Amino acid sequence: MSEKGTYRLLKTEGRAKRGELTTVHGTVQTPLFMNVGTVGAIKGAVSADDLSQIGCQIELSNTYHLHVRTGDQTIRELGGLRRFMGWDGPILTDSGGFQVFSLASLRKIKEEGVTFRSHIDGHPIFMGPEQSMQIQSNLGSTIAMAFDECPPSKAEKKYIDLSVDRTTRWLERCRAEMDRLNAAEGTVNPNQMLFGINQGGIYEDIRVRHARQIREMDLDGFAVGGLAVGESHEEMYHILDCVVPELPQDKPTYLMGVGTPANILEGVERGIDFFDCVYPSRNGRHGHVYTKHGKLNLNNACYAKDMRPIEEGCQCPACRRYSRAYIRHLHKAGEMLGLRLCVLHNLYFYNHMMEEIREALDEGRFAAYKKDLLQSMEEGEP
Repeated sequence: MSEKGTYRLLKTEGRAKRGELTTVHGTVQTPLFMNVGTVGAIKGAVSADDLSQIGCQIELSNTYHLHVRTGDQTIRELGGLRRFMGWDGPILTDSGGFQVFSLASLRKIKEEGVTFRSHIDGHPIFMGPEQSMQIQSNLGSTIAMAFDECPPSKAEKKYIDLSVDRTTRWLERCRAEMDRLNAAEGTVNPNQMLFGINQGGIYEDIRVRHARQIREMDLDGFAVGGLAVGESHEEMYHILDCVVPELPQDKPTYLMGVGTPANILEGVERGIDFFDCVYPSRNGRHGHVYTKHGKLNLNNACYAKDMRPIEEGCQCPACRRYSRAYIRHLHKAGEMLGLRLCVLHNLYFYNHMMEEIREALDEGRFAAYKKDLLQSMEEGEP
């Protein structure tokens, strides 16, 4: 095992991978879903203790948001993000690239990096590959993401071509800066891993060319970015069909910002190891909950006297004790406990679904599991 960690491919079923990633902060089983705590906490009053209880393996936080509030230098002085938030498992930090490039009216892109204005108070910020790596080093995450440009998926091909070439140059700078920071005295996590990001919009030839370029670099993992940003599901799956076979099978593969349970099942089938998405927490805060029979809106009147748990047999903190009727009442009354219980249920559902996916892969029955779950979700409650 390297000092940073190692990925072991345990089994395959078609292109689906069953793996194990050992890191300096613990070993995780893949495929897995990373629980999104943008500013060091899951929205919905979910604590680090809660994450342990609902089966979270990796927590994901955001470089840009922690940089502008509370500040990565402060977090470094307090021992790094894991100590700051009381979470003892691995953390992946997004590079901030997606957030920077979503501020289209507030930023200017140059070869050196991007100048933009904070969404909080409008003060100017410059971020390039070196700055992103420095911020993530200060946070001390287990896995850092390379700084990239995330262009609109349907931007003009000429623009995306130039953008991807710049992203490749930025990746080389990220790698050099991370090597320097990991070797520096006093680094929070001197074994920080680096994942590169494949871009290219919906253009198959650009995606494949970029995948072939970055796979030659000495990286700890590879992500597919710039999807689930406006293209159809069919277009996203087609890009995965083209790109994932071009990436090293003996390294973890991460599909960024995706997605629904169906998206995850399709991604696993195509060889994805890591997923993340705000859907479970965002929908939970509005009373929308995931089950094996599809998504339910607990705000609907039909649940006002429904004393069943959100899902029969579910072992999440909400389902073990509370009814749909009570949780609906909490939402209608504006009580925070209602959104907290729904967020906990949704995250448990996602994490438990990933556990079932891993068991199905272990037993060589993933295809059947996928078919049955998709059918159950489509048919709805009996």
